[in-house]
Amino acid sequence: MYKTAIMIIQIVGLYLIYLAGRGIQNLFDLFIPGSVIGLVLLFILLSLKIVPERFLKEGISFMIRHLPFFFVPATVGVISYAYVFKGKGLLLIVIGLLSTALVMAISGLVTQWMVRRREEA
Repeated sequence: MYKTAIMIIQIVGLYLIYLAGRGIQNLFDLFIPGSVIGLVLLFILLSLKIVPERFLKEGISFMIRHLPFFFVPATVGVISYAYVFKGKGLLLIVIGLLSTALVMAISGLVTQWMVRRREEA
């Protein structure tokens, strides 16, 4: 029960950071999505150790373990707009696969670089 409460509080904290990013976007009428601003805000808070990693670790671990469930609504949404794929559908699929592979490769390289940097410190 205690562990679950801590996890819920941590997820609420992450959500508040997301809302702060959305608020910044709306306040300054920025073209950058609020979720990206929230992610940068979280990065800054963790980098400057304003928010220690341990304060969010359980909530983040829970969300990563259940990450595939977060993609179900997006997949259903794509299926709802199947008519968009008529004509140039194959090209859109190729672009989607290539961009996904590119994001995975860059994320892997950045992660490896950060792990090596942490080990050297």
